[in-house]
This record gives sequence, C-alpha cells and structure tokens, in this order.
Amino acid sequence: MLSLAVTTHLWTRTSLEPQMAEPQGAGRLTKIRAQAVSGRACRAVAERLGVPERLRAVAPPASGGGTGGQAADELVRSERVLASIVEAAIGACYLEYGYERTAAAVVEAFKPEIADALEHSLDFKSALQERLAQRGEAVEYELLEQAGPAHDRRFTLVAQVQGSELGRGSGRSKQEAEQEAARLALERLDG
Repeated sequence: MLSLAVTTHLWTRTSLEPQMAEPQGAGRLTKIRAQAVSGRACRAVAERLGVPERLRAVAPPASGGGTGGQAADELVRSERVLASIVEAAIGACYLEYGYERTAAAVVEAFKPEIADALEHSLDFKSALQERLAQRGEAVEYELLEQAGPAHDRRFTLVAQVQGSELGRGSGRSKQEAEQEAARLALERLDG
C-alpha cells in the first residue's frame, strides 16, 4: 500500500516531465520511489508522528530488576521496527478506510521524504559505477563487519577497485552502507 500510494503520486506528478517519457525515466522514478519509502524514510515519518514516544508510554514497566523498559527503548530506536510499525499502520488504515483516503494520508505523511527524493536522488552507487565505467574500471563492495542484534544491525562495507579502497561506509542495511561507501568514494575521486 505504501509503495503503491507513493508510486501513483509520483507518476501523476512526473508523467508530464519530458525526461520521464524516456526509457531511463522509469528507472529514475523507481529509484525516487525506493528512496521515498525506504526504511530511513519510514523511520522519519514514525518519529514525526510520535510513534517512539507512544510505544515507550505503553511499554510494560521493568519488573524485579528486569529490562522491559530498556528492551522497549531499544526496539523503538530500530529503523526496521519503526518501518514495520508504519507499514502495519498503513495496512490497518487501508482495511478501515479504503485506498483513496489512506493513499492521500500516506502521501501527506511522506511529503517531505518524497520532496527530498525528487530533489536529491541518493543513488551514489550508480553515479560511482558510471564514473568508473568511463575509466574502464568497476567497483566491488566488500562486507567488512556486521554488528549488533538482529533488530538493530549495523553493516560496514568498503567500495574498492582492483583491491584498492575508495570509500568505507556504515549503515543499518547493506544497501545503506554501500551508498555511504559510494558517496565517500565519489568525494575522494572529486578531491
């Protein structure tokens, strides 16, 4: 429901743009949509709507030296948990209110993320790949570290060309870490 609502909004908003009529326009639209509905975007929406505070308020208190409150606090800091909660809430709204009302609310809630994705596409991996291809080189990503509990994992990857490190990135997903490594690699190539 989330992807459908944002895709429909983006399509109607961008379908009149000449560059969207070109074959690569659909690919660009796909990247914009993916960025606008990413885990990071869902987390931002959840935080704006006060989801972490509401969850902390209803979490069971720690009993007898337990860590109930602490565990709840860790969960509401997790991007995956907050994204799942946002998606579940959207699904519940769809079942209760139907597509039209829910889609309008989704687009309104994600408006800053949609605008940011349209303005600043974060596809550093493609940009790096294109830049290196012009030089006859290819980038490879290597996982260096994976740390943290399953609900709050952190990944560290390196972007490299023929074994030489160009950039190192960390993130809550492999894709996020790759994007960060690619961004730093591009900065290094520009510097």
